[in-house]
Amino acid sequence: MRATFFFLLFSLLYINNLAAQTDTLSVSLDEIVTLAQSDAPDALLAETRLKNRYWSYQRILADYKPGLTLDGTLPDLNRSIGLIVLPDGSSSFVQQSQVVNNVGLSLQQRITKTGATIFARSSLQRLDLLVPKAPNQISYFSTPFSVGFFQPVFGYNELKWNKKIEPLRYQEATRSFAEEMEDVAYQASDLFFQVFIAQLNLRAAKQDKANADTLFNISKGRFQVGRIAETELLQIELSAMNADAAMQQALLDLQSGTERLRNFLGIRKSVFFSMEAPETIPTFIVDPAQALAYANQFRSDVIGFERRLTEAEASVAEAKASRGFEMNISGQLELAQRGPNLAEAYKSPEDYERLSVRVTVPILDWGRGQAQLETAYTNRELEQMNVEQEKVNFEQEILLKVKQFDLVRNQVALAKRAYEVSLKREEMTRNRYYIGKIDVLDLGIAVTEKEAARRSYMSVLRSFWLAYYDLRRITLFDFERNVSLVRKVEGY
Repeated sequence: MRATFFFLLFSLLYINNLAAQTDTLSVSLDEIVTLAQSDAPDALLAETRLKNRYWSYQRILADYKPGLTLDGTLPDLNRSIGLIVLPDGSSSFVQQSQVVNNVGLSLQQRITKTGATIFARSSLQRLDLLVPKAPNQISYFSTPFSVGFFQPVFGYNELKWNKKIEPLRYQEATRSFAEEMEDVAYQASDLFFQVFIAQLNLRAAKQDKANADTLFNISKGRFQVGRIAETELLQIELSAMNADAAMQQALLDLQSGTERLRNFLGIRKSVFFSMEAPETIPTFIVDPAQALAYANQFRSDVIGFERRLTEAEASVAEAKASRGFEMNISGQLELAQRGPNLAEAYKSPEDYERLSVRVTVPILDWGRGQAQLETAYTNRELEQMNVEQEKVNFEQEILLKVKQFDLVRNQVALAKRAYEVSLKREEMTRNRYYIGKIDVLDLGIAVTEKEAARRSYMSVLRSFWLAYYDLRRITLFDFERNVSLVRKVEGY
């Protein structure tokens, strides 16, 4: 008993001393959730993931816009001995000494519908031949205008499929961000109730300890005058010791719960939380069909189903394109001229054309292409089956969560009333024991029932609010304010 007393005294002094050195935050459940969604590390990580997905999407969108490129080599000096072909067709090692400078401006655009690439270009080259002991020989080659195209035929059109898939990926990411934020809210509410219930347990443990000490002192006096047996006194002493142990455990639970909440919120300094009890619970009614409709409208899973099926179709298209006949057509038309100076190089440019058709026909691949195509077909069928089953599970989960929410809300009122009755009964029983009307066993039963009712009420209240935030998380809809919970980071 003495060791227990000193432990409790030290713990209380430690907490009071630490509380005097740190801030005490009086917060409600809503405030904890808002704080978590604003500054918690998990919320900041979710925001960073959304930003990453946003910029990845912007990079994909850039593929569908025209690109303008300036390139050049200033200069390209070449002084070497190299093997060249002479005008008579023979080859010889010849010393070369020259400087080439060139600059060009290119504009290109990819065509989504056909997968083609078209381009336009303008360029200028200058050649300086370095002749020993003589002026440099200078010449220019200009291409004022050049236009061309490259068109794959029967090939896999990546642009077309990316235009279908990438918007789904980004939309899925925005909804996943909302789901992650609601998951943060769910975790914050869970940690709130851990601390809140620990504070109530500590308060109840202190009261039980005070009652147990009072009862023990009264019982010692009754024992000395022979009004109670020694076994009853020992039972009361054991109850007092148990009250001490319960208070120790309540202290430890509060300390550990506070640390978990502080770490989750990303608060680095030591703080104490004074939790404000959620006095009232929402009274809105959730229609299961409406909840399912909201989930289908806002959840990322629904977009994910569509994306996965589209990706499976894209894989089939790619397998088809890579197994058979391939053809690539390219063409170019340019105006070009050369001369000893810039004026001559741009004077009366001549036109030049180039057309190329490249064909690839597999003759023998030992069934590789067909096997690849059949694999794509099978994967598409498997994905379709998985998606259909997941849709069923998705709908069942929503309907089950709605039923659980309604059930646990009804339990809150019953558990609260049971706790109020147990408090009144325990008070009346204790007063009757003080005047000697009942024995200690009846008092012990009343205390036990009161504690059981209190813990049951706290458990049901916690279950309701977890179900409340779980319902928000699985539907991405706030039924209390009647608004969607799909959110975006500002600027993204």
